[in-house]
Amino acid sequence: MKIVFVCLGNICRSPMAEAVFRQWLEAAQLTGVTVDSAGTGNWHEGSEPHEGTLHLLEQEGIDASGMEARILSQKDFQSDYLIAMDAETAGTLHSLKGSGTGGAAVFRLLDFADSEEEDVPDPYFTGDFEETYKLILQGCSGLFHELFPDASERV
Repeated sequence: MKIVFVCLGNICRSPMAEAVFRQWLEAAQLTGVTVDSAGTGNWHEGSEPHEGTLHLLEQEGIDASGMEARILSQKDFQSDYLIAMDAETAGTLHSLKGSGTGGAAVFRLLDFADSEEEDVPDPYFTGDFEETYKLILQGCSGLFHELFPDASERV
C-alpha cells in the first residue's frame, strides 16, 4: 500500500502528515506500507520542510530527517491513496486524475477526522503550526484507524 500526502508546496502540511503517519506505522510495526508527500507546485522543490514544521515535529519527538520537498508526479497517481490537505488541492488531484493518470483514491485528510474543519489551514500563510499539527493528528488518526483497525491500539 502506498499513501501520498499532498499540499501546495510540500514544506509545511504534507511533510508534517507524512512524518506523523510514518512514526505511527513504525510504532505499530506495520510493514509493506509506503508513506510519502508531495506538492502541487514547484516553489520549494528540493527544500527541507519549513522551520516551523521541523521545530514542531522535533518538539513532539517525531523524526523528519531526510525529507525534501518535491512536486507531485504521474507516478503518484499509481498510489493507493492521495490525501489532500485542503479542497483546492483535492480539486487539483481530481482534475489530474480525471485525465486518466491513474487509480489512486483521492480524499481530504479531514474526511477522516471528527472535526468541524474541512481543510487543514496552511501555516505558511497563517503562521499557526500548532493548529495545523492538531488537525493533522486528528486526520491521521482517523485515516490510520480506517486503514489499520487491528493495529490502532499499538500507536
